[in-house]
Amino acid sequence: MKYLLWLLKAAIFFTLFAFALNNQQDATVHFFFGTQWRAPLVLVVLTAFSAGLAVGVLGMVPRWWRHRTAARRAQAAAAVAVPAPAPTAAANSSNTPPAPPPPPDLPSIHGI
Repeated sequence: MKYLLWLLKAAIFFTLFAFALNNQQDATVHFFFGTQWRAPLVLVVLTAFSAGLAVGVLGMVPRWWRHRTAARRAQAAAAVAVPAPAPTAAANSSNTPPAPPPPPDLPSIHGI
C-alpha cells in the first residue's frame, strides 16, 4: 500500500510537471488602472490557485476557532462533572446496562 501511494504521488508530480512544461508561453494579466502583469501561464495558474486556497483557509479560521473553543469547554466540563451516585442493589438486580451520559451542549456544526 505504501508503494502504491508513492506511485500515485509520482504520477501526480509528473503530470503537473508536464503541464508546466507545456504552458511556458507568456500570459498577460490586466489589473485596474492600466496595470498589467506578464508572466508564464503556469505561474499565473499557480498564483490563482494559491490565492484561492489562501482565501478559503482564511474564511474557515473563525469557524475552526469556534469549534476548538467549544471542544475545550466540553473537555473542561467533562473533567469537572460530578460523578454519578453509586448504583443501588435494586438497580443491579434488573440486569440492564446503565444509560449513557447525555451529550454536552455544543453549537450546531451543520449549515453555513
